[in-house]
Amino acid sequence: MTATAGGPTLLDVLTLEEIDRDLYRSTLLFTDPLPLYGGQVAAQALLAAGRTVAPERLPHSLHGYFLRSGDAARPTVFRVDRDRDGGSFSARRVVAVQGGEVVLSMSASFQAPTAGPDLQVAAAPAAEPPQDSVPFTLPRLFTMESRRPAQPHPGASSPTRFWARATVPLPGDPLLQACGLTYLSDIGTGLAALPEDEAAPGPTLDHAVWFHRPARLDEWVLVDLVPHTVSGGRGWYTGSVTTGDGVLAASLAQETLFRPGRNPFRPGR
Repeated sequence: MTATAGGPTLLDVLTLEEIDRDLYRSTLLFTDPLPLYGGQVAAQALLAAGRTVAPERLPHSLHGYFLRSGDAARPTVFRVDRDRDGGSFSARRVVAVQGGEVVLSMSASFQAPTAGPDLQVAAAPAAEPPQDSVPFTLPRLFTMESRRPAQPHPGASSPTRFWARATVPLPGDPLLQACGLTYLSDIGTGLAALPEDEAAPGPTLDHAVWFHRPARLDEWVLVDLVPHTVSGGRGWYTGSVTTGDGVLAASLAQETLFRPGRNPFRPGR
């Protein structure tokens, strides 16, 4: 599927062709001067893995390593290995391949519905509601809109706390909703809060998401990204995704290359 004049949508991103058992291929192709967006390939890898488990088993975590730059104008092939199907959990490994080389390696785990306590220790981050927040554009995301509430780091080069939602209706399929959240989870960086001229965040090295509770991505969710440390040429931050009514839907952690030089996220640079 090549992008048309109307532009691709999040549903186009979350469409895979089944080539053979445990083998899938992306169908959305478009020209992009930047390397393939990591959130796209991660969301598609999770979708491929989810297609190989029982439909009632939903993702509860993923851990991915970005190994090479990809090209949005080329299809990506996803090969799934079925590591284990236990009584409650299913474990999968996925490699995303372009031109015979692995661009992403991911482990994902899925869980059958389980009864038990439901406890959220901390309240959602403080933020004005979307209707009272300033519109802004999240780069690289198809059919997503965003709002910027008051910032915990006012001097950050890009927002570290923002609302986002898909502008196209999404099916109620919880797997697709989790993949939409994964697509969103790689945008922005908590490292944007660090001083602008000390070092430059670079490509993502690894990315992890834990899915705690369901969240619809065609409704507003609040993303909050928190920087923690820089050492050894790597920067690390964590984040949370909460629903509009304050329910913690997911947590994330990401590590990126971090090099001396000006921060490329600073507008005008």
